[in-house]
Amino acid sequence: MKALLFSVSIPRIILNKALQRYTDSVVFGSFSGLSLRDVAVPRLPGPDWVQLDVLICGICGTDTASLVYKTSPALEPFVSLPAVFGHEILARVRAVGPDVTNVKIGDRVVIDPTISCRVRGRSANDYCPSCADGLPATCAHGGEASGPSPNGTPLARGLLLGANSDLPGGFSEHIVAHESQLFPVDDLIDDTLAVLTEPLSIAVHAVLQSAPEPQRDALVIGSGPIAFSTIWALRALGHRGTIIAQTKRPAEALLARELGATETVTPGDGARAALLRTGAAAYKPIIGAEVFSGGGFPLVFDCVGRRQSLDQALRFVAPRGKIILLGCAGALSKLDLSFLWAREVQISGFVGYGREHWRGRQCHTFEVTHQLLKEADPIPLRKLVSHSFPLSRYKEALSAAMHRKVSGAIKVVLTPK
Repeated sequence: MKALLFSVSIPRIILNKALQRYTDSVVFGSFSGLSLRDVAVPRLPGPDWVQLDVLICGICGTDTASLVYKTSPALEPFVSLPAVFGHEILARVRAVGPDVTNVKIGDRVVIDPTISCRVRGRSANDYCPSCADGLPATCAHGGEASGPSPNGTPLARGLLLGANSDLPGGFSEHIVAHESQLFPVDDLIDDTLAVLTEPLSIAVHAVLQSAPEPQRDALVIGSGPIAFSTIWALRALGHRGTIIAQTKRPAEALLARELGATETVTPGDGARAALLRTGAAAYKPIIGAEVFSGGGFPLVFDCVGRRQSLDQALRFVAPRGKIILLGCAGALSKLDLSFLWAREVQISGFVGYGREHWRGRQCHTFEVTHQLLKEADPIPLRKLVSHSFPLSRYKEALSAAMHRKVSGAIKVVLTPK
């Protein structure tokens, strides 16, 4: 099968760091660690595993960040390389193990890419606390090699499909997954909506777990898929307060409003004016950027995760407000945390998906998202998938995803089949 394999070496890292601003060839071209190869179709590791044909796979910001070595080294022990990236996967069941009961050959499914204790073959009484609570995105065993793999050896370390050298992700034609990771897709949900399940579920999980008061005003910082997913999730889950979306370009502002934003602002003067309308007063310290007192937003969703966005969130949040961090922040230099304690602010970070309490029952985040998709207007959501490329044109796909200002991309997807 064809698969897009990413490998790492010290010379490539040095070359990438030195030249990535000047040429894409060191990121995904001939001088990079990325190559489209013929590899063996992965075998079923056990009787409760499933083999799948990948239909569509989204390109995530963590995929592109990994290609330019901007992910935090603190998470390196929970990844194994070389690996086939891609964890936003829509697939069709190709073959099933003899013990599989929840899917059949021909089913369309989306995949929870988390490698849980169950996926690693542990018995229920030996699950880590996170997996026992149904929240395997924080599984305690992601840094160890254990459990069944397609090659018959212990499964390599790594918390996700696509970040595990033994389990290829969706940038390939075929993959394998444990049956517990699979969620059948209703016929009412088309392929374009279905492939959005994973990023939408990140936002749904964050909104459900942070339980924001439904009438509070919110600021959503960011103009990528997670920011748009957050706006949609807030409205789909019944948020009634004003939602201010901070976007950079007119097309993004229009889409934010279609997904439920009350108002859109641009970074800088536009965002500052929105903050002052909340009753905030501006002050200029002797040294440093402008600060504000009074007013502010009770809820701030940082869907970027950079020093500038988190600094803005700390300055714009109301006293005793909540900052919900969904951007993949790593080591942030020169970040002033004064307002964290001076305003008694809560910061909560969320990752992944898992067991939710929703509408009086327990269910997986993907199931919540699918129900909300069936109840929602599909037209604005389909616009999130802005670009689609076959796997053979992966360089164009990655270029569009990494150079959004030029391409106008929001969510770029690959179609291996």
